[in-house]
Amino acid sequence: MTTVTRFAPSPTGRLHVGNIRTALHNWMLARKAGGRFLLRIDDTDAERSREDYVEAIREDLA
Repeated sequence: MTTVTRFAPSPTGRLHVGNIRTALHNWMLARKAGGRFLLRIDDTDAERSREDYVEAIREDLA
């Protein structure tokens, strides 16, 4: 069975330390298990979400 972890931030602003900590923890767990880490952009707050924040999240995690 393959281990899959994910990080699903809402693109309503830049990532903060808590976001980075969660993403890093999930990435390390997936890597240790030989699994996959997925980035899922949460789309539950369309009113405050912005495409430039989506790009910033991708750049910050690259």
